[in-house]
Amino acid sequence: MGFELFIAGRYLRARRKYRFISLITFLSVAGVTVGVMALIVVIAVMAGFESDLKKRILGIDPHIVLERSDGQLTDYQRLCERMKAFDGVTSAAPFITTQTLLRSGVGIAGSVVRGIDPNAVDVVIQGMENLGLTALRDLERDDAGSDPALPGIVLGHELARSLGVIEQDQLYLISPRGMVSPVGHMPAMKRFRVVGIFETGMYEYDGSLAFIRLEDAQQMLRMGRTVTGIEMRVDDIYDAGKIVKSILKELGASYTARDWMEMNRNFFSALKLEKTMMFILLTLIVLVAAFNISSSLIMMVMEKTRDIAILKAMGATNDAIRRIFVFKGVAVGIFGTLLGGGLGTLLCLLLKRYEFVKLPSDVYYITTLPVQLEWSMVVLIGLSTLAICLLATLYPAGRAAGLNPSEALRHG
Repeated sequence: MGFELFIAGRYLRARRKYRFISLITFLSVAGVTVGVMALIVVIAVMAGFESDLKKRILGIDPHIVLERSDGQLTDYQRLCERMKAFDGVTSAAPFITTQTLLRSGVGIAGSVVRGIDPNAVDVVIQGMENLGLTALRDLERDDAGSDPALPGIVLGHELARSLGVIEQDQLYLISPRGMVSPVGHMPAMKRFRVVGIFETGMYEYDGSLAFIRLEDAQQMLRMGRTVTGIEMRVDDIYDAGKIVKSILKELGASYTARDWMEMNRNFFSALKLEKTMMFILLTLIVLVAAFNISSSLIMMVMEKTRDIAILKAMGATNDAIRRIFVFKGVAVGIFGTLLGGGLGTLLCLLLKRYEFVKLPSDVYYITTLPVQLEWSMVVLIGLSTLAICLLATLYPAGRAAGLNPSEALRHG
């Protein structure tokens, strides 16, 4: 195979009279380089967005939620301890969730209210201090001089803005779970004091979510000593599905459990589809470069018809001729892939370190491009590019191998 590589290398270094073919070869390398670099940078940025969104979502939402199929959980404290004994589960805490109306002096808004145990939820909700939930622990301290008897509530930033309230303001929580009176069904209504305002950067949470103490939620919703379910956090988020199956197998059909992937299936499926579509669309750049490789090889075959005939007359086989042009095309692909991979990786590292691309804060929840370089994706991009370049060489290499030496010498 030595002389095939030698001749392919000579053809790559075309002489002056083949300057046009050399230009096409250069454009082919440039096309592969740009395609690979664009693929690596775009996929890394999309992976960074996905990782950042996943971190924010799982910072508030639990990894696993356990509920009863027929209603609320009663003996939830014992069940929490039982859940902690499962392999992979690091923490478990009870919760109550309900949809309510919040009414302040200037506005009214719908909200999803979660009742939590402030003494236990810090192991389930990441960044509890940043969310202001620690204020629910210390309601007995009344530093602001307001009524200490009022229960506390922590609001999302956008929800607080729509209600026109700040910390230490008061509002009413209205729940459809009320009581039947002589005049009909009366919704339950209770006054709360705003003890904290959190901001996650995601409107779904900041505009609709509120936290209160578990005891206040039980009293407000007349649930007694029951809860909606138990939220859990695990060591490896990608093992959550297996843990859910283990829990359901032990507890039986009277319980239901969902992991974070199932609860956010549509959202993460959309992100995955978007990444896949971007990969396919940007691969078109590599396809254009592959057409350049194919056209340059076809022109090389036309120019080297006499040389191919002489090689065949000297005993070169069809497979040897085919390998010469395959080696030339693959060499262009390898060089472009390595150059594009290096430039793309370097650009990703620079973006991650220096953050020189700024995003408008009034549009995006982040100020710079998040970059997460996945080496498995870099390898996949490189292998896909080489496969496309290899396919582009098959037709011109086959044409070269199929030349008739006598006809080529007569008309060449």
